[in-house]
Amino acid sequence: MKNEIQNLFKVGGLLAIMVAATAFSSTSVLAAGGTSAAAEGKKIAFSRKKGNCLACHMIEDGVLPGNMGPPLVAMKSRFTKEKLRAQIWDATVANNETAMPPFGRHKILSSAELDKVVEYIWGL
Repeated sequence: MKNEIQNLFKVGGLLAIMVAATAFSSTSVLAAGGTSAAAEGKKIAFSRKKGNCLACHMIEDGVLPGNMGPPLVAMKSRFTKEKLRAQIWDATVANNETAMPPFGRHKILSSAELDKVVEYIWGL
């Protein structure tokens, strides 16, 4: 009987570890961007051939960020998703002297890519 109880504790302990690991990995995914769309958006935003957001903006975990544009922080308090998407689509609408390229209007990013970048940036 004692061995059976010990085995139950071992199985229960293993189960608790598995549940904790799953919860931790889910939390890490959410902290890193939330959804797979946001994770893909991060890749696009950091890509020198696509979004290249780091060329002008400081992003928390970006390497060698630029400082020409504002830091991309507290985005939910600064933009609605719609306004952020419009800004990335064509920043010249809000500021005709901006150096930011119109990523959507000039088809630098597809509509689907732009949506993913918005998911990532808005989550910062």
